[in-house]
Amino acid sequence: MYNSELLLTLLLINSFGFAQVKYEQYFIPKTLRIDFYETGNSTERKIIFELAKQEPYWAGSKINLIDTFNYGEYQYNIYDSVSDKLIFSRGYCTLFQEWKATAEAKKETRSFYETATMPFPIKTIKFEIQARKNLELETIYTRYINPNDRFLNTEIPNRYNWYYIVKNGGYNQKVDIVILPDGYTKDELKKFREDAKRFAGYLFNTSPFKENENKFNILAIDAISEESGTDFPGENIWKNTAISSNFYTFNIERYLTISDIKSMRNIASIVPYDHIIVLVNTKAYGGGGIYNFFSVVSSDNMFSEYVCVHEFGHAFAGLGDEYYDSDVAVENFYSFEKEPWEPNLSNLKNFATKWKDLVSKDVPIPTPAVEKYFGKVGAFEGAGYSAKGLYRPAYDCTMKSVSVDNFCPVCKRAIQRMIDFYAK
Repeated sequence: MYNSELLLTLLLINSFGFAQVKYEQYFIPKTLRIDFYETGNSTERKIIFELAKQEPYWAGSKINLIDTFNYGEYQYNIYDSVSDKLIFSRGYCTLFQEWKATAEAKKETRSFYETATMPFPIKTIKFEIQARKNLELETIYTRYINPNDRFLNTEIPNRYNWYYIVKNGGYNQKVDIVILPDGYTKDELKKFREDAKRFAGYLFNTSPFKENENKFNILAIDAISEESGTDFPGENIWKNTAISSNFYTFNIERYLTISDIKSMRNIASIVPYDHIIVLVNTKAYGGGGIYNFFSVVSSDNMFSEYVCVHEFGHAFAGLGDEYYDSDVAVENFYSFEKEPWEPNLSNLKNFATKWKDLVSKDVPIPTPAVEKYFGKVGAFEGAGYSAKGLYRPAYDCTMKSVSVDNFCPVCKRAIQRMIDFYAK
């Protein structure tokens, strides 16, 4: 009870603070993108600045400027440089953080290209990156950015054709998703347009997206690849594509991600967007989703609908994987000492801060995996790549198994809260 009351008090205090940030006082309706490398290994990391870039649209909310979720392995904060007042923040995840938990990271050092986007400031800002250490956020990088700096990049990238698949209103009051093609040649653009429309339909086949369709805009961009398909490094297949998608990420065959983050962001920047879905022209099974970064899915696999919605659950709502019996590259990814930040995972150390409020009095915690409790919210052991010590809210869910329109109540609530955050 004490923890719940304390959490509620902190949220109320923060909410009053957030309301004091007025968009027009600090920002203009464009985007500032900051690109950087994260370099390191299993025990250390370093941020190396690459560039700051102006983009033509700010699609995000002009009201919800401060992150209220505390999701992500990282958070970037924007402060007014004079008053040191927090004026914008977002939690996010990276591929580096995943790689950091692999066996390779114990013996190699690598660099990963990363980006942060925010409304374009009127005056100089302090840009801060925080990363979790023992689940607590600590500052790892700070830089002042002058929006009038002569070296701030304002170039316009390729002006590809773009269009709305779904349009329900102005982009500052909607969740704006842009679908990007990879591995579609000029002769395959008709196929991409049909595929993009089909995948928009996949999203709205699933609750709670289908009940909130009027809160979404979905756009697509006809970015052309020189070659059809994608990279399969494990099979020595390499294709020249617009944003360099590839399977075998961290040597996991089905793990499909993006190598050329800079090109992905440049292409997306010609439209107003909040979230990126990359559609890869292949029949192979696979996909990936990185919170507040991107999601990616193969276009023509029999399970593509499931993969699309599952990976978007990661990228959009910060949902964690609830399965524990599939091959993954990461080792000891979650702590058993403190609660994971993902809203659908718990180690029961502080269950009151998770989904205890959704559990009926007749459901025991932990919850036995017996038919009596199937379809009910509880705490079922086995989640987050671990058969023991981590718990999921339902016996089955789209974040656990190959199933469509099967998000559990806890995941649905998390998604709904994120929709409402972006659509205000």
